[in-house]
Amino acid sequence: MSGIVNVGIAGLGRLGKRHAENLAQRIPGAKLVAACSPAAEEREWATKALGVPATYADTAGLLAHPGLDAVFLVTPNTVHPGQIIAALKAGKHVFCEKPLSLDLDECLAVEAEAKRHPTLKVMIGYVRRFDASYVDAQERIAAGGIGRPFIVRSETCDMNDPSGFFVRFAPKSGGIFLDMSVHDIDLARWLLGSPKPRRVFSVGTIAVHQGLADCGDVDNGLAIVEFDGGAMATIYASRTMAHGHETATEIIGTQGRIVVGRDGRMNEVEVADAHGIRIRTTPTFWERFENAFLRETMHFVDCLRHDRTPGLTLHDATEATRIGIALRTSLVERRAVDL
Repeated sequence: MSGIVNVGIAGLGRLGKRHAENLAQRIPGAKLVAACSPAAEEREWATKALGVPATYADTAGLLAHPGLDAVFLVTPNTVHPGQIIAALKAGKHVFCEKPLSLDLDECLAVEAEAKRHPTLKVMIGYVRRFDASYVDAQERIAAGGIGRPFIVRSETCDMNDPSGFFVRFAPKSGGIFLDMSVHDIDLARWLLGSPKPRRVFSVGTIAVHQGLADCGDVDNGLAIVEFDGGAMATIYASRTMAHGHETATEIIGTQGRIVVGRDGRMNEVEVADAHGIRIRTTPTFWERFENAFLRETMHFVDCLRHDRTPGLTLHDATEATRIGIALRTSLVERRAVDL
């Protein structure tokens, strides 16, 4: 597929709009030819703002669009596996936002279906693997720059949203570890050389959003993951930061350490005046990872055009879900979980 890749997108919510804009305006070799959303106003936005020639109210209509090569799924976590399988059966390449699923058996079912379609590419959107700083860190580690890495400390912290969006979203999110920390889980595996997980433990608390108690979720959580060979990861997730979004990771090796994203800086500007010394912080994940989302999409489209294997496998996505589910089990049942 060395020419133009005709892409359709399902899901035009907060992140879906960002992906749609990239596909329509910023990705060489891709053409956004169709969009899908159950919301009429979102379909209208795709037509008017991006000039998308065809819109559909459901994914069945999208998958039947003439000449469609690939689909981007930016839909609720609960429907990912069914939509991926349907797209593969329709002969389409698939990019799907994380997580692959909230259920391990569904992850394995997607892997099995993908094996039945060896010419089709499937990639799950773990965007931090395409962030320039994380790529630099991983390459340095793989080259032995800090000796043998054995500890990863990683955190994903969102600015508090007093509107209660996350409370409404929580029943379908899979919980804080599957929805937020799954990025840190995938990073830890990647930076440590993809070791097998052995045991996990997690705790959490509701600091602000009491409505999360109804679905057994928390707004702040801590987790420990133990891997084969003695490597470990500690993970912190928060939905209640006052200052903005913050993603940070520290990797410790036998001969040094690497830190990515300290302090959640917006840029390198630091102001010192009568009020003290301060910096601006990123308000949301998008400002922090906008370029990474672009690189991720370019990578996937290039894989389609030049028949390359995506740098992120379905097995990677399954393992992230496996660990995330175990962390949720540990949180709810208040015990360590062996894997």
